[in-house]
Amino acid sequence: MGVLHYRSIFISDVHLGTRHCRANYLLDFLASTECEQLYLVGDIIDLWAMRRAIYWTAEHTAVVQAILDKARAGTRVIYIPGNHDEWLREFVGSCFHGVEIEPNATHTTADGRRFFVSHGDEFDALLRHEGLLHLVGDSAYGLLLAVNRWYNRLRRRLGRPYWSLSAYLKTRVGRAAEYMRRFERAAARETRRREADGYICGHIHKAGIERLDGVVYCNDGDWVEHCTGLVEDFDGSLHLLHWADHKRVEAVSAGQDVVPAGLPLLVPQPRGP
Repeated sequence: MGVLHYRSIFISDVHLGTRHCRANYLLDFLASTECEQLYLVGDIIDLWAMRRAIYWTAEHTAVVQAILDKARAGTRVIYIPGNHDEWLREFVGSCFHGVEIEPNATHTTADGRRFFVSHGDEFDALLRHEGLLHLVGDSAYGLLLAVNRWYNRLRRRLGRPYWSLSAYLKTRVGRAAEYMRRFERAAARETRRREADGYICGHIHKAGIERLDGVVYCNDGDWVEHCTGLVEDFDGSLHLLHWADHKRVEAVSAGQDVVPAGLPLLVPQPRGP
């Protein structure tokens, strides 16, 4: 497979500095894609986790180097810090080795649509108002990922494909599912307030594209569980790439996760429970 060329790429929630980061898959993704604009949509480096313990490998360093190499080669790289790398928000407005640090961004697609881009933690009411509970939840999530990692080692030995336990629980456990619905709707409200056509974020590790309350909601996923990135083609269409465990790209089916260029937006669409 040759190099895949895109107008723009959006990735987030890499969590470099933790053992849960799947840096080898991201390295393969970065080596296999080229773009004019690369958006790093938060939680690229997990400074929260690194306060407790640092897990940093040569692959983690190589990811940073690969991003800097793209900036040096002419790709515009925009870094929007998230809650796990919020310390970098002190440097908003700065440019380091060609990487621009911004609090958020407005991205205009090739077909003229405006997308508000941010990490998404500003819509996380649990993070804003219940910090202690969030820290407890963050620790529990780390434990869940550890269980998930060992479980999938067993699945590989049995010849089974990767399966995310935490992603399954997110959609099945009532409180988690309700939290995600509230998060998505809050993001849609802010997008409408900004009179944008759509919103692009990360944060909740749930990749997807959907019409929601009159806007297009896009979540680029993560590089801990799912290894997904959001990409824009040169005609302005957006879709998700799922970088599989065997390191080959799987294009998401057009009927589910593709937003064709020129799709009329800002038309309220009903959403089921």
